Amino acid sequence: MDQQNNSTEEPKSALTKIIQAFLIGVSAILLIPLLPFQIRIVSEFERGVIFRLGRLEGAKGPGLFVMLPFVDRMVKVDLRTITLDVPTQEAITADNVTIKVNAVIFFRVLDPEYAVVKVLDFIRATSQISQTTLRSVMGQIELEDLLGKRDDVNQQLQNIIDEETEPWGIKVSTVEVKDLELPPTMQRAMAAQAEEERARRAKIIAADGEFQASERLAEAAAVMSKEPISLQLRYLQTLGEISNDNSNTIVFPIPMDILNQFINRDSSTDS
Repeated sequence: MDQQNNSTEEPKSALTKIIQAFLIGVSAILLIPLLPFQIRIVSEFERGVIFRLGRLEGAKGPGLFVMLPFVDRMVKVDLRTITLDVPTQEAITADNVTIKVNAVIFFRVLDPEYAVVKVLDFIRATSQISQTTLRSVMGQIELEDLLGKRDDVNQQLQNIIDEETEPWGIKVSTVEVKDLELPPTMQRAMAAQAEEERARRAKIIAADGEFQASERLAEAAAVMSKEPISLQLRYLQTLGEISNDNSNTIVFPIPMDILNQFINRDSSTDS
């Protein structure tokens, strides 16, 4: 009986091995055409977020790796800095001035897993939060601060947008307000204000120059009052300067001090 059972089991085990080998061969034949589609290459500036049967397995890369067919799914995420233009937004400043402003944002992905799992299309989401933040911030500041304190406004925008996008694994590095468009009436008013400001400064500079000149003249008069002859020397010097031009006729008064000297000399000789 034992020999008969052994003889019947040997054909069954051989048949089982043949069936297994056949199935393996068929599977290999079926999977060989799909093998190129399961090889993935991730560049140095990318990461591949792997999902296995819908569950997050993590981020892989850079390099080459093989995915399980019909089981794994990969989403590539670029880690380079992304330049995002914020479309022109119309807003009203705190001092009730209607403006149109646009900006540019530089950001990059720090955590590719969060960028894929936490938000749908992180670039579009960042663009939308940037637009709403730009309008909100423009409505809280005055036009003069926007024009004169541009760096502070850029820093405020960066802090707000970076805080909003941090849960998505995104780091905002720079936000710059590019262009500011004002209504034509406001442009004319600002031009008139700037012109009046320049005129005021010119008058102040001229008055300051006259004041300094008067101080110097007062000092010169004080020096000349100590030596009366210096006034006559200055008078003769001025005559010498204007006598260089022979095409003009110069009429000048003679000081009485000079005439008195000749009168006194004539009276003394007569006596």
